[in-house]
Amino acid sequence: MFRARAPWWLLLGVLLLLGGCRCGDDSNVGGASASFRPQETVVDFGRVLEGTQVRRSLTLVATGRAGVEVAAETESPFFVVVSQIVVPGSGTGTVDILFSAGNTPVEGELVLTAGRTTATVKLTGVGVRPLACLPEGECRESRFDLDSGQCIESPLADGASCIPGSRCQENGRCQSGACVGQPRTCNDDNPCTVDTCSPTQGCVTASVACPVPRDPCKVGVCDRNAGCTVVDVDNFTPCGAVSCKEARVCVSGTCRAVTPPDGFVCAPATPCQGEGMCSAGECMRPDAGDLVALFSAELGGEPIAEDGGPVLLVDDGTVYASVCGGDAGCRLAAYTESGLLRYESPYEDGGARTLLAASDAGVVVLAPEALEAYAPRGAGALRWRTSLALSDATPDGGVQDGVPGTGTGRVALTVEGNVLTHVTWSEAAPDAGDDAGTVREPLRSRLALLSAEAGTPLALGPEEDGGGAARLAVDDTRGAYLYTPWDGRLAFTSWETAPEDAGPALDGGAVRGGEFALYAPAPNDSLTAWPAFGPTALADGGIGALGLEVLDAGVPGGAPSLALASGQLLVGARAFLDTDGGVPVALDWDGGLRTLVPLDEPVLVTPGGSVGHAFARSCERTDGIPCAAEELRTVLRTFSFDDGHALFEVDALPSPLLPGTLHEAALMEFGTVSVLADAELPNGQRQAWLEWISAGSKVGMCALPGRVQVAGAAFAGEVLHVALQRDGVWLLESYPVGHRAETRGWPQRNASPSGTRRAVP
Repeated sequence: MFRARAPWWLLLGVLLLLGGCRCGDDSNVGGASASFRPQETVVDFGRVLEGTQVRRSLTLVATGRAGVEVAAETESPFFVVVSQIVVPGSGTGTVDILFSAGNTPVEGELVLTAGRTTATVKLTGVGVRPLACLPEGECRESRFDLDSGQCIESPLADGASCIPGSRCQENGRCQSGACVGQPRTCNDDNPCTVDTCSPTQGCVTASVACPVPRDPCKVGVCDRNAGCTVVDVDNFTPCGAVSCKEARVCVSGTCRAVTPPDGFVCAPATPCQGEGMCSAGECMRPDAGDLVALFSAELGGEPIAEDGGPVLLVDDGTVYASVCGGDAGCRLAAYTESGLLRYESPYEDGGARTLLAASDAGVVVLAPEALEAYAPRGAGALRWRTSLALSDATPDGGVQDGVPGTGTGRVALTVEGNVLTHVTWSEAAPDAGDDAGTVREPLRSRLALLSAEAGTPLALGPEEDGGGAARLAVDDTRGAYLYTPWDGRLAFTSWETAPEDAGPALDGGAVRGGEFALYAPAPNDSLTAWPAFGPTALADGGIGALGLEVLDAGVPGGAPSLALASGQLLVGARAFLDTDGGVPVALDWDGGLRTLVPLDEPVLVTPGGSVGHAFARSCERTDGIPCAAEELRTVLRTFSFDDGHALFEVDALPSPLLPGTLHEAALMEFGTVSVLADAELPNGQRQAWLEWISAGSKVGMCALPGRVQVAGAAFAGEVLHVALQRDGVWLLESYPVGHRAETRGWPQRNASPSGTRRAVP
């Protein structure tokens, strides 16, 4: 058989063809390349809000006709969504990367690997912490703009829901850029509560303060059905002086004199001494010890106060002091009532400030030629600063040439926290009687009301002749009283919505229905026709006019002093006066063979307004030679409103043999007066005592520990807070009082530990 053979050259070609075939993972198939490259060398995520994630995509391009699988990896804060990416031959694939933003710029690296091929891509991003954007007004929204890093504000559309600036409104809706709400109803239908609304607090409810009977054996109580009624006090309640010879006590609602039996409590217990009991006609008491401080905290500097002004203020569980010294300069310091530091808020210029008043709306201090208010919470930030040069804001365009000022007793707070202040300045004028053309500076003054929120003027009184120390007192339910000692004038101011028969507005403008304007009562109107002291600016946003209605009788020659309770005024430490005027009832300061000089303050008035307490310097000399400082005594006198006669007199200093100083006094519940005073010891050092005086007798004394220099104090609740220096260190200390401080009437120097100069019914 014949078998044909393939040519040799044909066999050689087949072998060469077979030798060129490679299988497996080789990167070339049939001469095709299987690699890749990233389309970008940098992936920039840009600016990203802190706490958010942003995704970016990177394109991978195949560099050959064969497909390839690429592994992708990176490190935090960058993340790969899928770590294995298949790129088809001659095609593209996508790797997705996440950036989880912090608050700083960051860089990273994306590593891409396929076989022996490795590529890297730079990753960048900027984490941005947003600003806390708060709108500057109602019916506006503020958002953080990421690109610019700034807050951008824009108005809300009409009808948008909003929160009214006053908590006395609710269900607010935007109308033409203003948040308009519905009046909030606070009435709880309980006749034994007083329901009011505070723009800063909302609904505020307090128990009805029933009138305090003048009979010490009666007490006013409120019944839900019958309202305020009078009932007997508990039997054996003291109603006058108590001793172991004779005690005046209440029996079945009548004050009677009884002879106390042995064991009768003749003196109450104090925080440093047990109660006294009668034994064989004498009041026997255990030895007294020193008071034990509830806490003692370093102030870090010296407390600063205006002469006669508060060194400490206490409001809503916080004790405030204005402190200078140390490394922090001058600042407002706030402590809890247990002595923990809440904050220290430095004053902007580092200069001194003095405290005036405190409320939930802010802490008001006197700065040079201005009033300032600091937040009572948080870090105590400055809320507003208002210059006392108020003439530029007045309709009459007056000009103040001198330095304007106000101060202790001339600043009071309304129940809403608005600031009522009496400002004095000098006005330059040529002296016609001087050929040299010298300039005299007569004093001028005016009354101003500033808003609690921003310190902007709400209303201003007319510019008047005269100025200097004056006193304000606010009655929550009626208005405010101003006493100007230089002319003996007592005046009243108030405002509210117009009554049906109201006369013209004080600023002469027209009154539109439902809006607020300011009115002066007609001369024959009873002041009782003018209820709540509800400060409100004019509806068009302008500044209202404060009218002053002069009461029938003033008190000439009085001291800068004014106290108020239950429709009764104690004016100038000289006379009692009804709040609607009438004939003053002069206080009996006749010292007989002594000279009595009344102190300006403190003056205290009981809740019922029937009794007033005042202090005086007493000089025992009868030879006409003035007493030296060490010979002067300080006495407490208690007066009856009925005829001004003195009911009791007590030496207010701790020792009858040592000179001393009265620092503070307060009316406590059940008619006791607590006094903080000191005595100068023979070695020149000083020691302070807390004293209790009741019905003309000193019923207890407790010494503060150590030798101290007292700067000031405030009674609050059952505690006495004292700013003092001991062993060269200024301290804030707190001591138990054993009684609760009275909160009604005018029980303290500035009516309350917060210094608001506001009487509470």
